[in-house]
Amino acid sequence: MGKSERPPGDPELKRRIQELIAYKGGGHNADLVEDVVENALKLLHDVEERGDVRVIQTALRELRYAFKLFAPYAGTRKVTIFGSARTQPNKIEYQQAVEFGRKIADAGFMVITGAGPGIMQAGHEGAGPERSFGANIRLPWEQNANPVILQDKKLVTFKYFFTRKLTFLRHSDAITLFPGGFGTMDEGYEAITLMQTGKSRLMPLVLIDRPGGTYWKTWDKNIREHLLRDQLISPDDLCLYQITDSTDEAVKIITRFYRNFHSSRFLRELFIIRLKHAPSATALEALNEDFADIIAGEKMHVIAATPEERDDEDFVELPRIAFGFDRRQYGRLRQLIDALNGL
Repeated sequence: MGKSERPPGDPELKRRIQELIAYKGGGHNADLVEDVVENALKLLHDVEERGDVRVIQTALRELRYAFKLFAPYAGTRKVTIFGSARTQPNKIEYQQAVEFGRKIADAGFMVITGAGPGIMQAGHEGAGPERSFGANIRLPWEQNANPVILQDKKLVTFKYFFTRKLTFLRHSDAITLFPGGFGTMDEGYEAITLMQTGKSRLMPLVLIDRPGGTYWKTWDKNIREHLLRDQLISPDDLCLYQITDSTDEAVKIITRFYRNFHSSRFLRELFIIRLKHAPSATALEALNEDFADIIAGEKMHVIAATPEERDDEDFVELPRIAFGFDRRQYGRLRQLIDALNGL
């Protein structure tokens, strides 16, 4: 619901909240902050259990601080590295994570990890503290941040896994998974699920194994022999992730994704894809034919930045295409992005 569509509330309450915002000096997104304050006040009567209110209080506090921490680096793409905290430095996977962190940083990306030991520390060692973020989690046995990121200002510690995972996905432009336990599986499945359902941006999801390793091949075999064979997912969903045992190939997969593709957004019935260079009329005609199955409404066409994008200062200088996307086949949409990157 847009701000012009919000139902009328208590005019006196609205006035007082606006006065409070003015007292604090105003700032960004005042209309949204006003709504947050109004909903916070509703907790006085709507939620009686103190523990429930603490969840809301802590989640809001954690997200506010995390978003503030990431804001100065919004213009730099970032890769999240997931993997086991138990992986020792003498393991090949650890050494690969160091290598990958270094190579992806050299390619211009920053690295985000869970800030703990194992694969997380390895990623930070490779990228270096100046190109690293840490999103630590408080656990009963007190997981401390690794020494690479411990004293860095780009470290935030969360109480809740859900706020931590939201931060990972909100600020990532790619995700890599090294072999790990339940946490790695959870983070990987959530990333796939959110992309499959359109609840997060499409981005590279790369599963990195040690050379000749079978960790991710076995995982992929289970996906194909149970989820796919039993029609619990569609064949195109397999396009949402890629498996490699080469750190060079992992870097190539991520950088190739942004070769032409820049970003996207929905605008009412249109799905807008921003690009570094627009496709030719001939290429666009071929794309409309090849991806007709995901088009619901207008065919793909080149457009100028929309008024809404101009209001938001949303990469208005970039060329873009738009079309009516069916909002269901995100695996096929990933294939479209790959096709655009191949032009």
